[in-house]
Amino acid sequence: MEADDERVENWKRWGPYLSERQWGTVREDYSTAGETWRYFPHDHARSRAYRWGEDGLLGISDRQCRICFGWALWNQNDPILKERLFGLTGPEGNHGEDVKELYYYLDSTPTHSFMRALYKYPQAEYPYRRLVAESQERNRLQPEYEIEDTGLFDNQNYFDFHVTYAKQSPNHLLIQADVVNRSDRPAPLHLMPTVWFRNTWTWPTRHERHWDKPVMRWSDRSQSVELQHSDLAERFYLTCDQPMLLKGIDADQAMPEQLPVYADRDQQGQAVELPAGLNEEMETMPWLFTENETNQARLFGHRSQTNYTKDAFHRYVINSESNAVNPMQEGTKAARLLPLMVPAGGVVQVRLRLFAESEKENGDQFGDAFSDMLQLRHQEADQFYDARQPDELDEQTRAIQRQSDAGLLWTKQFYHYVVTEWLENDATEPEGLPANRSLRRNSEWPQLFNRDIISMPDKWEYPWYAAWDLAFHMIPMAALDPTFAKRQLILFLREWYMHPNGQLPAYEWALSDVNPPVHAWACWRVFELSRSDDMGDIDFLKRVFQKLLLNFTWWVNRKDIRGKNLFSGGFLGLDNIGIFDRSKPLPTGGFLEQADGTAWMAFYCRNMLTMALHLGIEHQAYGDVASKFFEHYVGIAEAMNTADGRGLWDEEDGFYYDHLLHDGHAVPLKVRSIVGLIPLLAVQVLQDRSLEDLPGFSRRMNWFLDYHEDLPGRMTYLERSTGAGQTRLLAVPSQDRLKRLLNYMLDENEFLGPYGIRSLSRFHEEHPYTFNVDGQEHRVAYVPGESDSWMFGGNSNWRGPIWFPLNFLIVEALDRYHQFYGDSMKVECPVGSGKLMTLGEVANEIQRRLLRLFVSDEEGIRPSQQDTDRRFESDPSFRGLSLFHEYFHAETGQGLGASHQTGWTSLISRIIDRMAGQ
Repeated sequence: MEADDERVENWKRWGPYLSERQWGTVREDYSTAGETWRYFPHDHARSRAYRWGEDGLLGISDRQCRICFGWALWNQNDPILKERLFGLTGPEGNHGEDVKELYYYLDSTPTHSFMRALYKYPQAEYPYRRLVAESQERNRLQPEYEIEDTGLFDNQNYFDFHVTYAKQSPNHLLIQADVVNRSDRPAPLHLMPTVWFRNTWTWPTRHERHWDKPVMRWSDRSQSVELQHSDLAERFYLTCDQPMLLKGIDADQAMPEQLPVYADRDQQGQAVELPAGLNEEMETMPWLFTENETNQARLFGHRSQTNYTKDAFHRYVINSESNAVNPMQEGTKAARLLPLMVPAGGVVQVRLRLFAESEKENGDQFGDAFSDMLQLRHQEADQFYDARQPDELDEQTRAIQRQSDAGLLWTKQFYHYVVTEWLENDATEPEGLPANRSLRRNSEWPQLFNRDIISMPDKWEYPWYAAWDLAFHMIPMAALDPTFAKRQLILFLREWYMHPNGQLPAYEWALSDVNPPVHAWACWRVFELSRSDDMGDIDFLKRVFQKLLLNFTWWVNRKDIRGKNLFSGGFLGLDNIGIFDRSKPLPTGGFLEQADGTAWMAFYCRNMLTMALHLGIEHQAYGDVASKFFEHYVGIAEAMNTADGRGLWDEEDGFYYDHLLHDGHAVPLKVRSIVGLIPLLAVQVLQDRSLEDLPGFSRRMNWFLDYHEDLPGRMTYLERSTGAGQTRLLAVPSQDRLKRLLNYMLDENEFLGPYGIRSLSRFHEEHPYTFNVDGQEHRVAYVPGESDSWMFGGNSNWRGPIWFPLNFLIVEALDRYHQFYGDSMKVECPVGSGKLMTLGEVANEIQRRLLRLFVSDEEGIRPSQQDTDRRFESDPSFRGLSLFHEYFHAETGQGLGASHQTGWTSLISRIIDRMAGQ
């Protein structure tokens, strides 16, 4: 990873870089058949060292994940320590993998100088088996069985576990936990702040071999845990204060927006009665130590390399195995055991410091200086968001945007995956590994070397990057940390990410899968959103443009099968949207020419043309490249719009469809899905004044247009004079076809839902599309909520719900159309209402509907946070907490899929900015 900007003095070295789930990932899968979920299940996670990363509960690490810090909790009822979030594997859930916990990212600055998060921990036994059993009993037509459905949070019988991190200096972290007992009776809690080294010493490796095994030990002199790592220039220390009961603070005052509490602290945190055999050890052993190494005996029946294994603290606390921990008080994992009795409605606070030797605090470590620094960093965070947020926002919308921004910043993760080393057999793994793994998953990506901080879609459900997700993440990120946004986009174009053939890696499950080519769009939009002058960061634009040329060439060479400017692409990120699984060979044979794949390529051309024109202002050579993308754009638009059956436009229906090509015939697959609206996105407005510095391009463009006199019948090429001079519009659909598409899109019986544009027309609710192959019926019907199909894993649904990424692109496209047409084009919105709107007003209407997902209605209900007992409306400790789901029920607005997809759903933050600006 490249060094941080020197101006921020390495303040990003520490951050929320721990995954929420490392188990069940492809990186940790060494099974013979690639059974990722079964090979490394949740039950192994407490006992088995990871090879490629770490996970923890609301934890942090340095950016190379050498030192990790997280939390362990035990309520004296659970069968295991709560060290990480639990959820169902893909095969266990009736709608795929799904986290079964309540946690919320509340705050973060871009440098992570101040961060807050909240975890809600039941006081009764956590129902691991019940959640699995109930979910497996349910079918795909039933809703998921959630943790809230168990009744564990009824009657307030739970803890609110608030975590706050603040940086005194780049390598000095202040850590505070506030444990709030929401119940009306005292409740026990074992709290264990935990520090450990990522295991880099067990496995042979070529790129981390120089790291000797690190060590941490108890230091009587400093009364702290001393951490020594050969790759760190100096020692680090972790010290912990005694737990304190906050005076004058009770649960009613300890709401999420009011913590961290800077109140008077009283040393009244009471130790509960400990399991047999632990009292004596507690008096002499303030910290527990073990090794971050696998318990081979428990998992595989082999002799372990050490008596002190990764699960030692679980065994010590829950099984009363006093010999599980190292009495010499050294190892590679350490935790402070803090047995508490939290009074009814009370708040107990624990404070820690993690710091480099050169940045230690002199004097009282946990008194006023700690409170003052925490408060200062909190105030700085408030000042950052006061400057970042538009003045026009009301209090509720400000809170929504700030939590969205926080979630985006919290879902950064240290991601490590080196394909060549991953494919090699590993003698330290259990017996039964395949003799030759070189033919396995991702073996065609030997150059892939990922070892960076990367923005994840969701650190539990999707703790691995997805190329097109990340492109959308960087749009709201540009308002928070434009430097990080640019570096992320550059990173995926580097030679150790991009395949030599020019393809971008999709995600670890199948690096060769194809995501929509939106990277160029993201690069241009981040460039636009972050520039402070007319030219902007021209070096960034040059850098990405050169690599994007390689990726564009890969698309042209690999996905235009007939060389007719009609593209395939396969999966293209839309999971189950098609009649067939587009990632697999078709049951009919042949191949698809896809309306979305082809439109994405026109969109790609549009963005490359835009960049080339801007770069050409200073470097005339880019004008030649701009001509290439202009002509390629026109070629794609003409191919899509050919009305003789060879294109993708259906004149009778007035819609774009995928075509199935088989035995020399092209069969339109007449599914009215968002696939057929994607051609709307490839629209560009050219100003003559911006072409004045590019006479060569202008001359070639005009010659090309003169040569294609019939162009207006096959796409939109229009010119109009404005006060700013001559303006030209390029768009894939002709003006007439645009209006016909909008007539579908803005019809509430088709695509326009109460909360945005549906991914499939509601027409298919009563008119499913069917296609028969060899006596087997393939069917697409409108499903506004969770998927009823196992196609492509079954955990995401594009057959009806509202998805933010395409809604956002539609909004931007409508703005570009409005830029050209202005008040001269108005359409009925909604269709049948008699209300005429400009296309700019239509864009605003869609934005308004999207925002409605998160804003309380007249009854105090937020559609995305619906629950049966209206907890988010009535319970003050839930009110105001927002989740940003993967997608949303098209009719009710309920959040569905991954519950923390504050990646592309954080586009709501950008939408809020846009609405305030308008």
